[in-house]
Amino acid sequence: MAKVTGVVLAGGRATRMGGKDKGLLSLNGKPLWQHVASRLLSQVDNLVISANRNIEQYQQSGFPVITDTLADFPGPLAGMLSVMQSVDSAWYVFCPCDTPNIPGDVVLRLQVGINGAPAAWVNDSHRDHPTIALINRSVIPLLEAYLSSGERRVMVFLRQIGGHAVVFNDSPHCFANVNTPDELAHWQEKQ
Repeated sequence: MAKVTGVVLAGGRATRMGGKDKGLLSLNGKPLWQHVASRLLSQVDNLVISANRNIEQYQQSGFPVITDTLADFPGPLAGMLSVMQSVDSAWYVFCPCDTPNIPGDVVLRLQVGINGAPAAWVNDSHRDHPTIALINRSVIPLLEAYLSSGERRVMVFLRQIGGHAVVFNDSPHCFANVNTPDELAHWQEKQ
């Protein structure tokens, strides 16, 4: 398959975390985003971070940091679009900064399951994870139009463009995410 850019999505408001920058919260001594980046790094050709706050801290990693081109934190699709507009790649694999346990073969399995579609996302056999997705750059104009119409729902967009889920029924625990301070504390304990 053609070049794949890995993207750590760290640009949200993190309202359930009390507005703290979720990607920078520490899990076992390192920021959440670094857990995701280290899992993705060996699976992609290059890696970037999508962030809208604390840009300097993310830049210290040495990875390119892409901010949303749309104002007011309009959601993950805005981060996805900004990266696709800024980084030349055939494919992009997106992963939120709060899923520190993604499998080491998530990209390969999404590639195998893409079956000619412009996008595929993870389903852990219980629920969809549309922000853990492999997306082709050909969708840029469709995504621009979708966002400019005021829409923000990731799953609706991915289905609308002909994307589909790839089921990871052997590893549902790998897609659990850290949304609240209590969940972060729980992850600290079980690691």
